[in-house]
Amino acid sequence: MIDKIFPKVHEEGYKFLTIFVIVTIILYFVNGFLGFIGFVLTIWCYYFFRDPDRISIQNDSYLVSPADGLVLQVIETNGPKELGLENKKFKKISIFMNVFDCHVNRSPCSGKVSEILYKPGKFFNASLDKASEYNERNYYTIKNNNGEDIIVVQIAGLIARRIVSEVSKDQELQQGSKIGMIRFGSRADIYFENYDPLVKVNQKTIAGETLIAKK
Repeated sequence: MIDKIFPKVHEEGYKFLTIFVIVTIILYFVNGFLGFIGFVLTIWCYYFFRDPDRISIQNDSYLVSPADGLVLQVIETNGPKELGLENKKFKKISIFMNVFDCHVNRSPCSGKVSEILYKPGKFFNASLDKASEYNERNYYTIKNNNGEDIIVVQIAGLIARRIVSEVSKDQELQQGSKIGMIRFGSRADIYFENYDPLVKVNQKTIAGETLIAKK
C-alpha cells in the first residue's frame, strides 16, 4: 500500500523535483496561494516520474503493452520507412500517454535489441496520426525468442521534449524490462507480425502487464 501512495521515482525525475520544490518555497514566501499552486504542481511532478514495479507474464505467446495509456489505433499498415520496412505489412497498436500516465516504457517481449534508431522531428500532439511520421521518435527493434522482430517506437508529443533510452544495441531484455521514458506527454507505437491483437481502441493499458497481442 505504501508503494502505491509513495511510488519510487525514476532517476530522470530528481532534478525536476528539486526545481519544483525550490520554486514552491520561493512562491510560498511571495504569496501563500502561489505557494499552494507550486505544492500541487510538485506533487504532480512526483507522480509523473513515478517508476512502479510491474509483473509481466513472461510468456513468448503474448506481447505486453510498452506503455501506460489509452489505445488510439489497432490497424494493419506498412512498417516504418526509417527501418526500410515500408513495403512490409505489420499490425500496429498506438498508445497515447497523457501527462497523468506513468511514462516509463517497457519491452513487450523477451529478446535482444537488434537496432536502436533515433530520428529528430517536430512536436505535434502525440494523439494525432501524423505524430508517428513527423515527431521526434526513437525506434527499438527487438528480436524475440522466436526470431521475430518486434518494433517499439517512442514518440515525443506536444509538450514532451526529451526521449530517454535506457537500453543499448545487443542488450538482452526480459518481457516487461524498462527500455526508457518520455518526458511530459507522448505516445508509443508497436509493430508486430504473427500475433493477433487483444486490445481495442479507447482501452486503457498498463506497461509491462496488459496483454495486447497473442499468437
